[in-house]
Amino acid sequence: MSLYNGCRMQCQKLWILNFLLFAFCTDAAAHNVGNAITWNREISRIIYQRCASCHREGGTAFSLMKYTDVQPRAVAIREAVLSRTMPPWGAVKGFGDFRNDQGLSQAELELITDWVDSDTPRGNNPNALPKEPKFQKPSLFKLSKNALTVSGDFTLSREMTLDGLFPQSVPDEQSTKIVAVLPDGAIEPLLWLYEYKDSYQHPFLFREPITLPPGSIIRGVHTNAKIALLPGRKKRSSK
Repeated sequence: MSLYNGCRMQCQKLWILNFLLFAFCTDAAAHNVGNAITWNREISRIIYQRCASCHREGGTAFSLMKYTDVQPRAVAIREAVLSRTMPPWGAVKGFGDFRNDQGLSQAELELITDWVDSDTPRGNNPNALPKEPKFQKPSLFKLSKNALTVSGDFTLSREMTLDGLFPQSVPDEQSTKIVAVLPDGAIEPLLWLYEYKDSYQHPFLFREPITLPPGSIIRGVHTNAKIALLPGRKKRSSK
């Protein structure tokens, strides 16, 4: 084989190799762009569902309705949601199970973290952006007449089915771990207030009602706090 032909074959191999590498990189880049977490597709939905009731024009805090509102604050938002200071739920997640839990799920936290770490892409498809939600003025929570307010440890004289708890008065950012000690010594976790503030007062409603027998002790409420026990209907047993 001549030196010329040998060099020609070597150049052809290099050309083919470069072509394959280029095709692979192009495909990988397209794959990454398509799977990137974006404002239009994922993050806007989290913000609209979890944050916009307060963070909007006419709300109680600065607006987060637009990408241009969120992007400059992205790092601060990430730190706030990871520390669980926002949304302002005011309780330890996982201690008690609540149907009105506004805290972000682990999957939502990971989406926001990955989005910020990826330089907060907006996305190229404006059609992926959901419509901005419309909000009505929230109605104030009304305490029922048969709610039971406790301060300090309290022993139930009769059976009570709890629908939830409502902090009527709690010193700001006071940690309050509330449990029910049943007559047989078992512990039922109810609510662990953490960095709770009366300024965003709201009820904590259990996913399923909890029935406490007479003699149960509500323990953990500080003497300088007032917590209302909200009565509910006893869950029917399935036959």
